[in-house]
Amino acid sequence: MSKIKVMNELLANKIAAGEVIEKLASIVKELTENSIDAGASKIVIELLNAGMDDIIVTDDGEGMDSIDAKECFLRHATSKIYKEDDLYFIDTLGFRGEALASIASVSEIELKTCNGKESTYIHLKGGVIDKVEPCEERKGTSISVTNVFYNTPARLKYLKSEASELASITNFVEKLALSEKSIAFTLTNNGKEIVKTSGSGNMLKVIHEIYGANISSNMLEIKNSNNDFTIYGYACKPHILKSTKNHMITFINNRVIKNYDINEAINDAYYTYKPEGKFPVVVLNIETDPTVVDVNIHPTKQDVKISKIKDLKELITSTIKKALYESLLIIKPLEDEKTEENNYEHMQLNNKINDYDIKNIFAKKEEEKIALPEEEVKKPDQYFMDFEEKEIIKNEELKSLKLYPVGLALGTYIIAENEDGIYLLDQHAAYERINYERYMQKLREKEISKIGMLIPITIEFTSSEYNIIKTKLDMLASIGIDAEEFGINTLVIKTHPSYLKEGYEEESVRKIIDIILNTDKNFDRVKFEEKIAITLACKMSIKANHHISMEEITYILDELVKCDNPYNCPHGRPTIIKFSIYDLEKMFKRVMD
Repeated sequence: MSKIKVMNELLANKIAAGEVIEKLASIVKELTENSIDAGASKIVIELLNAGMDDIIVTDDGEGMDSIDAKECFLRHATSKIYKEDDLYFIDTLGFRGEALASIASVSEIELKTCNGKESTYIHLKGGVIDKVEPCEERKGTSISVTNVFYNTPARLKYLKSEASELASITNFVEKLALSEKSIAFTLTNNGKEIVKTSGSGNMLKVIHEIYGANISSNMLEIKNSNNDFTIYGYACKPHILKSTKNHMITFINNRVIKNYDINEAINDAYYTYKPEGKFPVVVLNIETDPTVVDVNIHPTKQDVKISKIKDLKELITSTIKKALYESLLIIKPLEDEKTEENNYEHMQLNNKINDYDIKNIFAKKEEEKIALPEEEVKKPDQYFMDFEEKEIIKNEELKSLKLYPVGLALGTYIIAENEDGIYLLDQHAAYERINYERYMQKLREKEISKIGMLIPITIEFTSSEYNIIKTKLDMLASIGIDAEEFGINTLVIKTHPSYLKEGYEEESVRKIIDIILNTDKNFDRVKFEEKIAITLACKMSIKANHHISMEEITYILDELVKCDNPYNCPHGRPTIIKFSIYDLEKMFKRVMD
């Protein structure tokens, strides 16, 4: 007797639901994308208890007649593609005809739709239609999904908390609103508005509506193209950084996507502008011929495969780098936003300090700090720097800027001045930037000057390390390090590049070899050079808590302004902060707002 049998339609749909519906946000995704494909200009998503109890998506799209309203719940029923060739020219968000059938098979659905001529109400439970009747006429479609996974308790068990599901839905709707900027989106949960956009068609305005003024006012326009791709969007200035990648948002032909290579290209652009573990805010749309993108490699259609990805990465990285370079500026101290609440707290804090006996401030006590209630102590991130357009100093202006040394504070911070105000510099970060650019310049010279070692050094490796390094001797030679095999698992180093700091040649060579050992298969020469320059610059620069002479301070001031990017160390930390005369007079209340 045959063991292999064809599954019935309901069972097949339940299995498909396991791939299509990863979480409640997946349902919102499929329903809203159908609304977009239907030509909607307004989409309202209403949630009850984060969608656990109800998800309602209402649009003003073209609607359906009664026949399409019934057939849209059949598996592989679609209006998007009709023949195999259509797969290579997909210009809609949905196309497989699986989503509604999958959702219906594991939930209860109410559909109301009107195409202007005919209005239809349909009720389904577990994928089975049990009621079809006319309903009130309202152009568009409204679909309600309740009792999700009621008939698949194992899936129901793995839904996350309301807070987690709501966060996923909100994150998706924000991305969708940014990709479809001409559509007005509203997202509510238990009647409370969470996301609302105007559908203005202006990407920067949508960024403002979703993320607020602080982010939208610190975004740089990104626009460029090559033979295959056109990119457009906004990237944040280097100080607007987040602790997750959630704000790195990319679309291809307005489809929200996830792509490791594109994220890598964005991060590469910020490589020397941000600390490790921080990520930029970027909203980027990529336009290309549909044949260049394969969106049919994953059930959610968010993971895509892009041909000519190397060309796209170069376009993204170079364009964002250029925008960042052109926006470089000196930091000024952050002022709190002027809200009534902040002003009230500020008054209270001032009163506490003014009431404190001034003599006690200068008294030598074990506790030399003014004790304030814990809730009044500002969090460190409140002192992150606020960049304003009026503070931008272009590179050509900075190169002519003259800073006069005043002294050194705490063995770490250089104090300088000019006619515009006072400048504080982190001596390590500033020196690191100077050294980094010097090393990068040397590494990019066509002929690297090298010096023979009076006493060649030998370096021993493990067997696995040696197998790697002996295949990369040409890489070492290209940066001025001549090495030869010397016995078992050993190299002898005969030359080193002339730019290495005297007395640190062996240590520097070993660090460079460590970088080579950790270089992955996809070798990138620029990244390789940057890693070497960053490593050497950090090691060879003056450290904090090291008292330097006025001559050294003058050298740092003069050399820093000559740098291509004098504002950040290679790890992304600021090098220089400006206190304008007006800032100082405000702090000492010599002037009032």
